Amino acid sequence: TRTAAITGGYLALALAIQQLVSQGVLPATVLVQQIAAVSVGIYQGQAILDLDYEEDAQADTDMNVVMTADGRFIEVQGTAESTPYSQAELMQMLMLAEQGILELFAAQTSLLS
Repeated sequence: TRTAAITGGYLALALAIQQLVSQGVLPATVLVQQIAAVSVGIYQGQAILDLDYEEDAQADTDMNVVMTADGRFIEVQGTAESTPYSQAELMQMLMLAEQGILELFAAQTSLLS
């Protein structure tokens, strides 16, 4: 999915820059901020993280969230596929997305060290 490509793309770029720094091509990293992305949605009345194909196809709401490591949003894109969502559901999805993204940041950091 697009969110996996964003999260993995950051990791690939960071690894490539690490290699260039270790080879002396770059004096230091040029990355400004770590980023990651997840999908969230409302499926059968529940907010869920990382919808699979079936859940995504049947979700009431589908949302992609991209964040920086300092907690800022790059993108919040949500669509009410069949049923409009409330402000409470929006906040629930954003909190769930942030939790998932924090886990991805930890995995990225682990792989980069």
